[in-house]
Amino acid sequence: QVQLVESGGGLVQTGGSLRLSCAASGRTFSTYVMGWFRQVPGKEREFVGAISRSGGTTFYADSVKGRFTISRDNAKSTVYLQMNSLKPDDTAVYYCAARQSFVLVKLPSDYNNWGQGTQVTVSS
Repeated sequence: QVQLVESGGGLVQTGGSLRLSCAASGRTFSTYVMGWFRQVPGKEREFVGAISRSGGTTFYADSVKGRFTISRDNAKSTVYLQMNSLKPDDTAVYYCAARQSFVLVKLPSDYNNWGQGTQVTVSS
């Protein structure tokens, strides 16, 4: 399975921005659809967004649409989550996930590769 490592989390004030990165191992990164999820204690893991293998198609949860942007650089085997206009409700541990697939997927059970997560805290 591919190894995934998230980075870029931290503490930010309401209205601020953060850019998360997820670096993947291997030469077959372009065969994976990639997803971003988030989770707070006591709640189920929540879908944030996903991006197709080529990066040409993205899909977002309504809660982040218009504020978050997913992109990928297959040459660097990295997927990004740009988060703007952050709100306290965005506070969570953010995870990237990968699945070899020809179609976009958005359920946690559809992914079989997960990073360790990175904490995002939005204050005020």
